[in-house]
Amino acid sequence: MLELAESGYENIVCAQPFGCLPNHINGKGAVRKIKELNPKANIVTIDYDPGAPKVNQENRIKLMLAVGKEELEKQNK
Repeated sequence: MLELAESGYENIVCAQPFGCLPNHINGKGAVRKIKELNPKANIVTIDYDPGAPKVNQENRIKLMLAVGKEELEKQNK
């Protein structure tokens, strides 16, 4: 994720299996550190669980994209 953010790909979806505690702990810590190093990084973590409503996952991704679009509009002004 850090390499992507530093290369200009600041909008990142981090897909992780639901219920994987080590992944949640490492993922949250990594996202926090990456945002410290690159404040423009727009990262969302999506838990994928076969029983989870798809709409929740889609809404989180749409929100991440909306934030990315706002940042792009700010840069183009």
